[in-house]
Amino acid sequence: MHPSTSEVVVHDGRLICFFGPWHVESSLENIVAVRVTGPFSFVRTAGGARMSMADRGITLATNGDRGVCVLFEVPVPGIEPTGRVRHPNLTVTVADCEGLARVLKPE
Repeated sequence: MHPSTSEVVVHDGRLICFFGPWHVESSLENIVAVRVTGPFSFVRTAGGARMSMADRGITLATNGDRGVCVLFEVPVPGIEPTGRVRHPNLTVTVADCEGLARVLKPE
């Protein structure tokens, strides 16, 4: 993956993430916690989307430095196209981690 094929958008009450062929979307109301995190191991960030076997969280990362971890009240689809696998959290790497975390923080 490359930053040019990745995008994180907050618009009209929704968090929308594109990462090559992967897409994760949630209402902002579904977000229960947000934190800046990292650094990450190479295994967690190499290649495409990654799903944690420990908690089913999904990682969409282009670097191992820092990211934003978003926890959801209701798990969201993302790793596969049918939506059967749902993720309780999402980690994304963005240029402005603090800015994204500030926008997403639940009220």
